[in-house]
Amino acid sequence: MTVLTITHKTGYQYSEPVFLGPHRLMLRPRETPELRLLSFDLSATPDATINWAHDVSGNAIATASFTGLTDRLEVESRMSVDLTAPAWPVFDIAASAQRYPFLYSDEDWTDLGALARPQYADAAGRLSTWVEGFVMQRPTDTLSLLQDVSNGVSSQISYQSREVEGTQGPLDTLDRAWGSCRDLAVLFAEAVRTLGFGARIVSGYMFDPTRALTGSAGAGSTHAWVEVFVPGAGWISFDPTNRSMGSGNLIPVAVARHITQVAPVVGSFSGTAGVTVSMAVEVKVAAS
Repeated sequence: MTVLTITHKTGYQYSEPVFLGPHRLMLRPRETPELRLLSFDLSATPDATINWAHDVSGNAIATASFTGLTDRLEVESRMSVDLTAPAWPVFDIAASAQRYPFLYSDEDWTDLGALARPQYADAAGRLSTWVEGFVMQRPTDTLSLLQDVSNGVSSQISYQSREVEGTQGPLDTLDRAWGSCRDLAVLFAEAVRTLGFGARIVSGYMFDPTRALTGSAGAGSTHAWVEVFVPGAGWISFDPTNRSMGSGNLIPVAVARHITQVAPVVGSFSGTAGVTVSMAVEVKVAAS
């Protein structure tokens, strides 16, 4: 059992007072059999009215509504979680899915829907050709294949931290041979979808007490990875940035079909044309 305390601060500074539109906040961790939320507190400056709801993927969404003018916005979340995921997980994969290729049941296939379909155009089939290079034979071990694709992403794509907004498409990442954790996650998700797997993008936090993992700042940071649906085992976490499988050091906050759907803070403001904005994000993850 590992009890973690996480603080996530996002700050915006404007050159003059502006009106803030509603902001969508995805900051509350998703509870799983391996993650229990012990406490959570969310605050905003200036004061906001906060309403909670769940989206189609079951993510907890807070909508912050503001009144009046302000020259800054600060959003802070503080949480405590109990992480019990094993470092070396064993997955109880259904006999029918232990070898690839396999067929999802009609019910699973219907429910997976767009999660099992590539989300980026690839008319020439370049991604399909690339990922087929990891399929040594048919049939082959399902879990080993997924690990090979994840390891292939990290071995062929160099990690590069990127603070600017936006995510590269999978073909852009292949061409450039570098990307951030969210770029590597998108490439892996699209690759396994091309093979027929259901996959979803995950955003959250990474706990790195030894400071040995790629993409971490200090003992923890925000992070992006992928979950793949395998019958029997359910959703299995793959972190291609670190060539890891399982959620031993991962705290999920949001899951979705597309990377743009899991941004922690999204909102708008209105004011004089040309108003300048600066943004700063600070995340601390520590064992209690």
